Amino acid sequence: MTAAAPVNDETVGERLVECATEMLATGPQESVTVRAVAAAAQASTTAVYSLFGGKDGLIGAVRDRAVAGLFRELSAVRTSADPLADLHALAVAYRRWGRGHSHLYTVLFGGVQSFDPSGHPGGSDPIRPLLAAIDRALTASVLVGEARSIALSIWGALHGLVTLELAGALDAATAEAAFHSTVHSTLRGWTTPAVFRVRREAELAS
Repeated sequence: MTAAAPVNDETVGERLVECATEMLATGPQESVTVRAVAAAAQASTTAVYSLFGGKDGLIGAVRDRAVAGLFRELSAVRTSADPLADLHALAVAYRRWGRGHSHLYTVLFGGVQSFDPSGHPGGSDPIRPLLAAIDRALTASVLVGEARSIALSIWGALHGLVTLELAGALDAATAEAAFHSTVHSTLRGWTTPAVFRVRREAELAS
């Protein structure tokens, strides 16, 4: 009797994506071969080609998962009447997702695939919720400046903090304090003069 051919279904695809994610996050991209990923996922090399079209398609699937996950996390942040509070909430959500999905975060922002937050945002681009909150703050005359420059400034600060935290460079208490002080100072730096004075006085009084 001939043995049944292995089924290359969603379950196999899930294992391949998970193994590729871990390998991309913990080793050089050159070490992530079709054979190595298939072996780690206990699947055949044929599965990689039939489900993803090859190595590039598999890496693309990993990145797509990271983009979609971060977008969902940021999009779940509710809009309030205070755009600065919304921006702080988005920063908290960004950090939460990065800490909870460290391998995906490393794949997305670790140079495996390019990510240009200054480019034209697509419908599910993680930068879109941030730009929307910044636009509300500009309309309300709370922030002043160019929206993409503000977004890059905020993202750069967040990325640095999350990267240091994931690398274990900061203990828990230091990471928590640094996160809030950096987010507050970054946002304050883009506020209008009147808002800056009010926020700074409130922070010094607290």
